[in-house]
Amino acid sequence: MSTAGPLVGPGGVCAAMHKIDLETLKHDGLVWQGRGQQPQTAGRTLPSGWLALDDLLGGGWPHRALIEIISDAHRGVSLLIPLLARLSNEQRWLAWVAPPYVPYAPALAARGIEVARLLLIHDISAKQALWATEQALSSAACSIVLAWPAELQVAQLRRLQLAAEQGRCLGVLFREARSARQSSPAALRLRVRPVPLGLEIELLKRRGGWNGGSCILSIEGSDPGLETAGSGAPTHVART
Repeated sequence: MSTAGPLVGPGGVCAAMHKIDLETLKHDGLVWQGRGQQPQTAGRTLPSGWLALDDLLGGGWPHRALIEIISDAHRGVSLLIPLLARLSNEQRWLAWVAPPYVPYAPALAARGIEVARLLLIHDISAKQALWATEQALSSAACSIVLAWPAELQVAQLRRLQLAAEQGRCLGVLFREARSARQSSPAALRLRVRPVPLGLEIELLKRRGGWNGGSCILSIEGSDPGLETAGSGAPTHVART
């Protein structure tokens, strides 16, 4: 009896075998090889502007994805300053949703960020902030969305991840230290701690690569652009 052709099971469902191209899977970052070999990420990452951080992240920030920066005092905006400066030259918005302090426009401008591209959404409830974050991510009108949400459930995180993919946007959630114990569908999770030389960045999760590892970035003082409320605001402010 010939074995050529597709195998047909009960109900007439075709169970034909498909040839899998391993090199294509590796190029897409769906599989990777042992420690020391990084997945190919060209075109799928955004350079952070920090060489040590890019090395830790396997090339840079993941593109069209959700990431979490976890700390005990809203730290981590400094890590994004070079990226924000580059993205502010594009035609899409840089959205900030419910930041703990009003961003100080002169400090951001001094670091090369075009503050006219900033969209600040604040003075809203936790529920409104979550809704605004999802809408901004999925709108395709923003290149990046920074958000400081309250406690989130896994299902809510998954919705934000899908929204980032839909809107071709990078979503950055600044979360409290205790959230590190929670499971998350985010593509990248980092824990940030202050050290004498600056900030220590610990890799908790990286999609398509090994977890673990850390680096120290020499960043003086507090996060630039975050000052006490009332010290200054970006050009565009949106409220719900």
